[in-house]
Amino acid sequence: MLANSLKVMVPIVALLTWASVFTVDERQEAILFQFGEIIESDYEPGIHFKVPFINNVRKFDNRILTIDQRPERFLTQEKKDLIVDSYVKWRITDVVQYFKTTQGDELTAGRLLYENINNGLRDEFGKRTIQEIISGDRKQIMSLMTRQASERAKSLGIEVVDVRVKKVDYPDRVSDSVYQRMRAEREREARDFRSKGHEASERIQADADRQRSILIAEAYRDSEIARGEGDAKATEIYAKAYSKDKEFYKFTRSLTAYTKNFSSASDVILLQPDSDYFRYFKDPSGKKK
Repeated sequence: MLANSLKVMVPIVALLTWASVFTVDERQEAILFQFGEIIESDYEPGIHFKVPFINNVRKFDNRILTIDQRPERFLTQEKKDLIVDSYVKWRITDVVQYFKTTQGDELTAGRLLYENINNGLRDEFGKRTIQEIISGDRKQIMSLMTRQASERAKSLGIEVVDVRVKKVDYPDRVSDSVYQRMRAEREREARDFRSKGHEASERIQADADRQRSILIAEAYRDSEIARGEGDAKATEIYAKAYSKDKEFYKFTRSLTAYTKNFSSASDVILLQPDSDYFRYFKDPSGKKK
């Protein structure tokens, strides 16, 4: 009889024990309910107890979560369409408030959160031109939206960790025209650079030609001066040598003339026999007879 009672009691006790214990992971937040009413929420990680069949527990992920919604269309200050692709990183900071506003549904939380963020992005993009958004204001927009979204999300029991704009594109219908306009602008800039380069090349070439002409003229002038000075010096030397021994000078000049005129065996010269040209052939002293 006792054995039969134990067989019945042990499973019951085990079931009650299992139904009375729950664990909270360090990556979770937990809420304890009693007949649908919240009675406890501040649980540390570990093992905790509840009243079976009266209490129930719901757990929520308290890690940083990511919402990556579909791209949205925003208008800039010039009333131009832009397709903006963004994402949000967030986490639960007040689990009770989070449950009251979203019923613990991540999709509902993401929808409410993104409504606030999209409204803020739409306002910020509407204050700026396309050039400002592309050139550097995007970082400022993301920082501003992170602060604003985190402030607004407090009512949801959520902290916004980061708001990021992944990509900003033109709509398909204007992408081709924008591309063609950008291409035409780049071609215009390329032609302008080539024109300036050609102009600079012509200017450099003209300056080089001018400097070359100046150098050649100066070199010719200096060479003529040097040549004139050399000729003058040579004439002076010849005059001094001639004045010291006129006969010797005449003799060396005659030998030079003989050497030049009879440098080849076929050379022929026709002169009168009594010409002064042969005076040193007739008499080594060069005296006239």
